[in-house]
Amino acid sequence: MRYGAAVPATETDPPPGATPPTGAGPRPLPGQDLRTQWVATLAVVVVGALTIRPMGFSGRGLAVTALFVVNCLALLARRLPEAKVPPRLALVWLALGVVAAAALIGVSSTGTAYLFAFFLAGHAGYRLEIRPALLLALGCSLLCGGVLFLRIGPGYQELPYVVGLVTGVPVVIGVVNRSRHRAIRAAIDAAESAERAARAEARTAVLTERGRIARDVHDVLAHSLAGINMQLELADALLDTGDLDRVREANDKAHSMVKESLKQAQWTVHALREDALPLVESLTAMVESSGHRDALTVTGTVREVPARVTQNLLRIAQEALTNAARYAPGGEVRVELEFAAASTTLRVVNRPGTREGATGGGSGMGLIGMRERVALLGGTITAGPVVEGPDQGGWQVEAVIPE
Repeated sequence: MRYGAAVPATETDPPPGATPPTGAGPRPLPGQDLRTQWVATLAVVVVGALTIRPMGFSGRGLAVTALFVVNCLALLARRLPEAKVPPRLALVWLALGVVAAAALIGVSSTGTAYLFAFFLAGHAGYRLEIRPALLLALGCSLLCGGVLFLRIGPGYQELPYVVGLVTGVPVVIGVVNRSRHRAIRAAIDAAESAERAARAEARTAVLTERGRIARDVHDVLAHSLAGINMQLELADALLDTGDLDRVREANDKAHSMVKESLKQAQWTVHALREDALPLVESLTAMVESSGHRDALTVTGTVREVPARVTQNLLRIAQEALTNAARYAPGGEVRVELEFAAASTTLRVVNRPGTREGATGGGSGMGLIGMRERVALLGGTITAGPVVEGPDQGGWQVEAVIPE
């Protein structure tokens, strides 16, 4: 027989991390058979009603009936959820139930009144902390055993007092069940916490991936669409002047930008689909496709780097090359990839352009995107004009990614 508080079952369990509805009790634990507990409780009540005598509405029969009702109420109160019964109130209720059980043993002449004491002592071990539960069980044994030993009241003439002394023993079963209940609840709570943490981690990963895709889309579309739009607006404005040569020039530039945008889109789609791109080969192809042959220099011992490092370095290189083509067209571009013992460094340097480049400072989102990429890898990035040396007047972007 298990002594434990009944926990009302809900029709549907809320998802982990959800707040249970107001007034809802805790969910039943695995292995907690509520029907068995109800059947056992009702069985004690029915057996007591059939065997405990005398019962009536006058004299000793009235006293037996009243004590029987009190014992039934005390036993049925085991079904109350723990959250609704404070520990002190539970101690008072169980103590009164034990006294009523001992009194019923003394007043009745036959029957199974001692079963109420057994069940109440067992539930005290489950509902109360160990110390008050043991004290209450000891009091139960002494009361019931004393009633039988001293023959207080009519009592049972043939029932040995040892039966009364052992009425407190079920407290051990209750304590064991309480410990098991707490262990299972702790395991369930830990599993739910782990699941919530896993969901939070998955959501963070989704948001991070969305940010990465947003940066990739910006790298491909922001510069190219802005440039194409500018050239088309220029061509539209020149139509009114009748300067067809400049209209054709603007139109050719727009076509050139469209072709470049298609190349960049292909690189972006390729990078999004591939888990691991070869850094040196991919960077070489990117530099050459931008129109700068033999512009890449690789120093140090070439090694494989994590896929996310490769992807972000390629995006930074793509952004830097796009900026060089837009703001310094015709200028020489130099790309350096350095493999050091503790870091990987990408450096893109462009000299001043030989033709007029795009005007305006841009949105600044490209530099922000590069900084975000490097920050995710725990590295550093510097971007700014070159103020001295052979590349003076140009622009340099340098990203250092630690191992």
